[in-house]
Amino acid sequence: MKTTVRFAPSPTGHIHIGNARTALFNWLFALRSNGRFIQRFDDTDTARSTKAFADAILYDLHWLGIFPDAVHAQSKRFDRYDDAVARLKSAGVLYPCFETAEELELRRKVRLSRKLPPVYGREALTLTGAEIAALEAEGRKPHWRFLLPNYGGGDPSEPVRTELSWTDIIRGDETVDLASLSDPVLVREDGTYLYTLPSVVDDIDMGVTHVIRGDDHVTNTAVQIALFRALGAEPPAFGHHNLLTTASGEGLSKRSGALSVRSLREQGIEPMAIASLAVLTGTSENIAAIPSMATLAAQFDPASASKSAAKFDPADLVTLNRTILQTLPYEEVRSRLALMGVPEASAEAFWLTVRGNIDTVADAARWWSIARNGAETAAELSDEDRDFVRTAVDALPETPWDTGTWKTWTDALKEPTGRKGKGLYLPLRLFLTGQPSGPDLSDLLPLLDREGIVARRP
Repeated sequence: MKTTVRFAPSPTGHIHIGNARTALFNWLFALRSNGRFIQRFDDTDTARSTKAFADAILYDLHWLGIFPDAVHAQSKRFDRYDDAVARLKSAGVLYPCFETAEELELRRKVRLSRKLPPVYGREALTLTGAEIAALEAEGRKPHWRFLLPNYGGGDPSEPVRTELSWTDIIRGDETVDLASLSDPVLVREDGTYLYTLPSVVDDIDMGVTHVIRGDDHVTNTAVQIALFRALGAEPPAFGHHNLLTTASGEGLSKRSGALSVRSLREQGIEPMAIASLAVLTGTSENIAAIPSMATLAAQFDPASASKSAAKFDPADLVTLNRTILQTLPYEEVRSRLALMGVPEASAEAFWLTVRGNIDTVADAARWWSIARNGAETAAELSDEDRDFVRTAVDALPETPWDTGTWKTWTDALKEPTGRKGKGLYLPLRLFLTGQPSGPDLSDLLPLLDREGIVARRP
């Protein structure tokens, strides 16, 4: 069977770098095995899910370099979930419960006071037909729970230790005691579905072979494996990666918008800087700026992820971004330079000149302004340096200029001025750019305007 993975966020906000980690783990896993990547939207919560967010998520994924083989929306598949519910009811493993949230909380506290695990006690299983009719007459509507197979063929109200084990493709051997869990609610009182049932039904129907997600789903996995089997399906392989948190240990949220892929893109962070940090943080691999998705896929090993939370510093993105820009080909920034007003004839030479001195592509606009208009503010020069710059401008070679012009010009200044090294080069750099450091002036000078330089003679 062809390896098939899926990424299934709720379209209730913009995905953040932590969501990108899950998407990338799946995408790289599919790339390594020549498999399929399914984009699925968990949009059964119609009150909070929007098409605008779904479209934004797809845009973010495409921008990162992830291109799904298929896109599905759970809101279009209610008939499949209805069918699964009917099958589970017929099998006697989906049962109605009428407790209110307040009643459930009271029972939880009672169990805790008796030093019992705070799980649902399956009281609804003991309701008689008359009791159910009376509750319905009160106007109560049931929610429906999945009966976990943790009673060993005995009385369901007396669960026994029932270990469910699997070999996690990231974490290794995992075991969960089903008796330590409450029977999960699959259908709410209003008939809407919670996450668990649609996810399992979709994975079955779409032939998902590997489910790779955050380790906050480990317990859910035990429940879902039981549900796969109740629906007569073989569970896929599961892998749970560690979650990304900020350096202070704070989790990430789509609702807050913190570190969203969208906001990082607007800050000028390149896709591969995000991908490099999102994938390599919290693994045995060194965090480095990986130039392409193919290169990242070649060294990707899901089993290298640690079992502890993956803390990262957002400032690392700037460092990675700077490194990526140093080798980023001109073709990948061509359109962005055009929007800055850099003419096609000069754009490639300009990019190769400045890319090693910027944190984001947008920073190149400042250097183009310097190239065309000179320093943003006149450099503060000593009287001696000002006299030297005047002499230098008077000796400025005629155009056309090339990469050898800088050496020709400065060599010609050494003997008459007696200057060399920093005393020669720094005043000229400050005059030409207003900056004490920057691109190699051998490469930058041919992009400057001679008339403008002469006009700005101090």
